[in-house]
Amino acid sequence: MRIRHFCVFVLSLMFVSLASCGDSDSKDIAYPVISDTLTTASPVECDRFYRGETIHFHALFTDNVELGNFNIEVHNNFEHHSHGTSATDCELDPVKSATSKVWVYNESFSIPANSAAYDAYVDIPIPDDIDTGDYHFVVRVTDAAGWQFYKAFSVKILE
Repeated sequence: MRIRHFCVFVLSLMFVSLASCGDSDSKDIAYPVISDTLTTASPVECDRFYRGETIHFHALFTDNVELGNFNIEVHNNFEHHSHGTSATDCELDPVKSATSKVWVYNESFSIPANSAAYDAYVDIPIPDDIDTGDYHFVVRVTDAAGWQFYKAFSVKILE
């Protein structure tokens, strides 16, 4: 009986080993990239915008195989939290509490199929009646395999 169990165990290990020996070269295991080499990339760290203006978002996304989609999120940084993606320290306003007029923007966008590079442009209107102060502008890009990369920029919204 022990020999039978041992044989079943060995055969199971062999099956699992063979099943995991797929073509590893065909798998996408690399993160997509948000390029910071564009001379017209926007926003950049410590940018200032005014209520009622439009943020003209521009970034270049690339991937070694295929891109999937991207997301833009804007949320307040009134309590001075960090996303850890920036080496630059921007001048921050004093800590304050968020009110019902805080601005939150969160939109996802598709990237055309079979694209390994995508030049993204999105116009984002800033509402006229939001709380001014420190905000984070977060960009996430996901490739077709599900790998995600993000960057967060500190921006300030002024009156």
